[in-house]
Amino acid sequence: MDSPGAERTTVGWAARDPSGILSPYTYRYTLRNMGPEDVYIEVQYCGICHTDLHQIKNDMGKSNYPIVPGHEVVGQVLELGSNVTKHEVGDVVGVGLLVGCCRNCSACQSDIEQYCSKKIWSYNDVYSDGRPTQGGFAKTMVVDQKFVVKIPEGLQPDQVAPLLCAGVTVYSPLFHFGLRQSELRGGILGLGGVGHMGVKIAKAMGHHVTVISSSDKKKQEALEHLGADQYLISSDATQMQEAADSLDYIIDTVPVDHPLEPYLSLLKLEGKLILIGAISTPLQFISSMVFLGRKSITGSLTGSMKETEEMLEFWKEKGLSSMIEIVKMDYINKAFERLEKNDVRYRFVVDVAGSKLDQ
Repeated sequence: MDSPGAERTTVGWAARDPSGILSPYTYRYTLRNMGPEDVYIEVQYCGICHTDLHQIKNDMGKSNYPIVPGHEVVGQVLELGSNVTKHEVGDVVGVGLLVGCCRNCSACQSDIEQYCSKKIWSYNDVYSDGRPTQGGFAKTMVVDQKFVVKIPEGLQPDQVAPLLCAGVTVYSPLFHFGLRQSELRGGILGLGGVGHMGVKIAKAMGHHVTVISSSDKKKQEALEHLGADQYLISSDATQMQEAADSLDYIIDTVPVDHPLEPYLSLLKLEGKLILIGAISTPLQFISSMVFLGRKSITGSLTGSMKETEEMLEFWKEKGLSSMIEIVKMDYINKAFERLEKNDVRYRFVVDVAGSKLDQ
C-alpha cells in the first residue's frame, strides 16, 4: 500500500470523446494526495445513471475528456486521513454525486451542500488543488470524509449503489416539500432507474402511487412487481382526462425533452410538478396551466449527505430492495447502449471489484 501522503495512482475505464465509448484507462492516472480529512476507498460496485450517459456524450456541452464516470459508488475503506472520525478501515461506505463544497455559503451552512455554488462533482470537475475529479468506474478513489457515508449493516453493497443517486434524488424532494405524510396521491413520471426508486420510496411512505408512462409495456411490472397502485398511459387521452386534478405531486424523472402541460393537468389545486431529470433543452408550458390551480413547477438536485444517511436508514427500516442488473466492466458500452434505449430493469450496477479494469 502507498505510504501516507504519497501520490496514488489507479486504473479505470474512461470516455475520451463525445462518442461516449469507454475503454481501459490503463496508464494508471493519478489520484489527489491524501489529506487529513480524506478517505482512501477500494471500489466494489458502481451504479450506472442516465447522468453518466449525458456526461460521456457531452450532451451538456461541458465534458472534459478523458472522463472516468460513475457516481453511485460503494466500496471499502483502505486508509484514513489523520483527522477522519466518521469512518474506520474496513467500513463499507458509499460516495454519491458530490465530493466537495465550500462549507461556508448559506447552502452549506444549512446542510444542503448540493446547492453550493462551488460544489465539486464526483467526476468531470476539478478539485481545489487543480486535479480533475474522476468517478467510480475505477479501482480506487480518494474522497473527503464529509462526502462518504457509512452503509448500514444488513444492506447488500450491490443493492445500495443505486440509492446513492437515484434513491436520494427521489427521497430529498419528498422530504423537503413536506410530502412524506401517508395517504398522499403521488405520480411517478417515467419508470427507469430513478422512477422505480420513486415507486418504492413513495409506497413505503404510505402514498397512493400512480406510474405515468407513454405506453403499457411496463404496466405489469409497475403494478405487480413494484407495487404501484395505478398505471396511467399518457398517450391515452381518455385516461388522462379521467385522472385530471387527482395527484398531490408528480416526480418527473424523464431525462429527455417532453411537454409539461399533460402532467400539470393531473395535479390537484396547489399540486407540485417536481423535475429531477436532467434535460439540455428548454422546457415549455402554458402559464395558465400553473396559475389557474396555483400549481408549482419546481426542481430538486440529488440530496444532501444528511438526507442520504436518513434515506439509507429508511430503506433498511422498510426492508426495501433495488431491482438491478449486475454487469462487469467489459459490458459497460453495451450497458450504456441499452440504457439509452431504456432497456434495463431498472438499474445497471457494475461489479467493479470483480472486473478486469486494465484490459
